[in-house]
Amino acid sequence: MRGLEVTVGAVAHGGHCVARDQGRVIFVRHALPGERVRIALTDAGEEAHFWRADVVEVLEAAEARVAHFWPVADSLRSYASGALPVGGAEFGHIERAFQRELKGRVLAEQLQRLAGLERSTPVEEVPGESPDGLGWRTRSGFAVAPDGVLGMHAHRSHQVLPVREMPLAVRGIRDLPLWDLDFSGIDRLEIAAPTSGDGPLVLLAGAKAAASRIARELPEGVSAAHWDAERSRVSALKGRPWLREEALGRDFRVSGDGFWQIHRGAPQTLTAAVSEFLSDVLHPGSRVADLYAGAGLFSSLLAEAVGVTGEVLSVEGSPVTSKDAAHNFERQPQVLVRPGRVERVLAAAARSGSEGSRLDAVVLDPPRAGAGKNVVRQIAASGPRAVAYVSCDPASFARDVGYFSALGWELAELRAFDLYPHTHHLETVALLVPKG
Repeated sequence: MRGLEVTVGAVAHGGHCVARDQGRVIFVRHALPGERVRIALTDAGEEAHFWRADVVEVLEAAEARVAHFWPVADSLRSYASGALPVGGAEFGHIERAFQRELKGRVLAEQLQRLAGLERSTPVEEVPGESPDGLGWRTRSGFAVAPDGVLGMHAHRSHQVLPVREMPLAVRGIRDLPLWDLDFSGIDRLEIAAPTSGDGPLVLLAGAKAAASRIARELPEGVSAAHWDAERSRVSALKGRPWLREEALGRDFRVSGDGFWQIHRGAPQTLTAAVSEFLSDVLHPGSRVADLYAGAGLFSSLLAEAVGVTGEVLSVEGSPVTSKDAAHNFERQPQVLVRPGRVERVLAAAARSGSEGSRLDAVVLDPPRAGAGKNVVRQIAASGPRAVAYVSCDPASFARDVGYFSALGWELAELRAFDLYPHTHHLETVALLVPKG
């Protein structure tokens, strides 16, 4: 159904704005608050509680609307040519400063609705960010179109749309000669360009024979590996199947299918904020925990602060990434790398009365789903003086802040960073402390 005209209301979590038609709520992407637009409904079941839509024509534009930097992600140009827009740049039509304003509104709304807190926090630009907000992604994923060319999915769709560029990616990815290769036999690929300056790594999921053929066609200095995502198995085809990342004056080994921050400036930005918030509670000899630790970025920060007389419990659920952490800290015995689900490791520590049962501080950096009530309770029970909570999702963050509040904790400090320009995502770093 196309041609429905609506007036767009407030921004909502998830990259849309709210509109209404005859009492029906419609979540509209590619819009701005206050605009009058014509939309195409993308999800409009009669029994649905709400509908979804894309903007296909702007009738009355907001002042902050700009020309989209990426034609295939531009809803207006895509629909005009009979195609859907690719996902991943849903705020590309919005002036950069206003992108941050909208993200701040979403964060404030989530904290008020889910945690009962009235808190307004500016979303900060990452130091050294390009003025156009491009070239920041050190990792990019692609699908493969039926004819074997690189593509990306439309939002909430299985449709693969061909692409010939990824403007948000760093130069190490953009300059790869991938756009004319035949990826037949490959289902998807992930490309990572490490901060160390080493050559990029291309992970190829699909037929191994096709992956081997493509690996031979890649330029010298580019590594390639076959990726069995279901078995979490990466096997080298060319070069090495892992990356060397640089942060905090040291190297980190990160497996090709392991976790590392996407924005090139994220490690420095986030560790600086965490260090600032925990400066009063981190001392030589302290016992601390890094939960959802990944390859150990925050564990490294904590290990330096507590010294050889302290102890860092580094917990990560991914076996692949936990092995990376074990490798990264093999010469730092004060870092206790413990693989497994966070709640299980904390419960085992509490039962034994040893590792991590009593803590001075915690760094909490969960995935998008957040920590959850059980983990929050376990953290509070371990008695830390402070928790630095790093979050990439304002909704799960606000929910967890509510759980902490119910246990007698308060949100003492909060900073927000625009680590994902031209998307609706943001990153927050919060300091939580026991009340009083």
